[in-house]
Amino acid sequence: MTNSIDDIVDQADVIMLVGSNPEEAHPVIGMRIRQAVERGCRLIVVDPRDIGLAAQADIHLKLRPGTNVAFANGMVNLLIQLGLFDKDFVRERTEGFRIMQAQVEEFTPRFVAEECGVTVQDLVATAKMYGQAKRAAILYCLGVTEHTTGTDGVMALSNIAMVSGNLGVAGGGMNPLRGQNNVQGACDMGAGPDDLTGYQKVCDPAAREKFERAWGVELPSWPGTKATECFPAMLEGRIKGLFIFGEDPVRTDPDTHHVLKALEALEFLVVEDLFLTETAKLADVVLPGRSYAEKEGTFTNTERRIQRVRRAVEGPAGARLDTEVFTELMNRMGYEQPALTPAQLMDEIASLTPIYGGVSHARLDGEAAARGLQWPCPAPDHPGTPILHVSSFTNGVGAFSTPDYLRSAELPDEEYPLLLMTGRVLYQYNACAMTGRTTAANEVVGSSFIEINTHDAAMLGIADGDRVRVMSRRGQVEASARVSGKTNPGETWMPFHFQDGNANWLTHAALDRVSKAPEYKVCAIKVEKA
Repeated sequence: MTNSIDDIVDQADVIMLVGSNPEEAHPVIGMRIRQAVERGCRLIVVDPRDIGLAAQADIHLKLRPGTNVAFANGMVNLLIQLGLFDKDFVRERTEGFRIMQAQVEEFTPRFVAEECGVTVQDLVATAKMYGQAKRAAILYCLGVTEHTTGTDGVMALSNIAMVSGNLGVAGGGMNPLRGQNNVQGACDMGAGPDDLTGYQKVCDPAAREKFERAWGVELPSWPGTKATECFPAMLEGRIKGLFIFGEDPVRTDPDTHHVLKALEALEFLVVEDLFLTETAKLADVVLPGRSYAEKEGTFTNTERRIQRVRRAVEGPAGARLDTEVFTELMNRMGYEQPALTPAQLMDEIASLTPIYGGVSHARLDGEAAARGLQWPCPAPDHPGTPILHVSSFTNGVGAFSTPDYLRSAELPDEEYPLLLMTGRVLYQYNACAMTGRTTAANEVVGSSFIEINTHDAAMLGIADGDRVRVMSRRGQVEASARVSGKTNPGETWMPFHFQDGNANWLTHAALDRVSKAPEYKVCAIKVEKA
């Protein structure tokens, strides 16, 4: 996120929410967006479903799934044509404007309206509302990123923010809502296979040398393997052993048959988790993990805010901290790693990671206890950075992107005529490893369902509440039908939480060429009464 949640909620004149249903997936932020609307902020919702916030929106663009790039390019074209772009910002702080302008010219309102399944009038109204605002923020989530063109979608949206001068200002910015707790912190710590901590690249000799000096080992100069790329590598025999902690890919990754085959091909599988998940049932060794309430350390949230976590309860007998497990493994594999306290670990992070350079447990327990610290925080006397890119971009000027518009990898056809999207419901979380054990939550929503448009249901002879069979080229499941106008005709939606009818038996493992995120949001299915 370039901006802070408070900053957006309190100061934005317009919020454009794209591919995100925060009231279900990020309920605290969803509530804050409602607060912004109540104070007078205008709201534009760009989402294929009638989500709760759509009822609060000034404009709801019920976009056809997979057309985010066409929409964003069309918006940039309209902002330029209507004279609603920030000429001074573009001239002084960006490069590549003319090339980008030439590319988006073909994304006329008529073309974009037909491609995205919306009206020209709504597109023009959206461009005017966003472009005329003094401060306009873009918030987006997995509805943008979980496509084979997810990276292009993000870059195309960034062009909107940059051409309108809405970067580096309060109440503006490009603001992804992170999908899980501490995803931001994990990425900051080098969980991406291209990165060392703080997004220092493994292919950068200077960065590598710094870490080699600190750790006393030679590091590889090439990127590792992204998580979704591991499954083909297992089947090909390039990955023979796997350590999974806090993840249940049998339940949450696309094309479950493919995932099972890959895991079965391993010579050795270790799972560390709180419960015996579907993936843990396949493991050679299961290590009991500890929950957030049994740990000390920090979380870094979606707005780059580093906050202290303190142990509230003792862990169960036999369950060890992740850091203890990793330290033990390092020593047994021949690397002499001393046991470090959470505070010492943070000191090491700060010594090697410029954006965390001024962060310590002493600061987070003292002066910054109330609000934490937002990175970049490069020095002990630095207050943190609520808004990125205020005076300049990381590389001096901001470069416009020129993403091509490509359609989704698998679209409906005669055999599989419906489009399936997947997502979350408020009362459950991801693989239900914890929420699925909560009786009250299960009483509200405890089993699988599929949302079907009223028109499609009538054609198929399906009534609300009927049991239906849902099939794709990869598998089939049964679920209860929820018939309404929440989705457009030809489009359906399922949650992926529930093992009794998990949508990921159906989803397609086609990956974004850069991020390698799967295309959870578009696959072709057919539905029949069970």
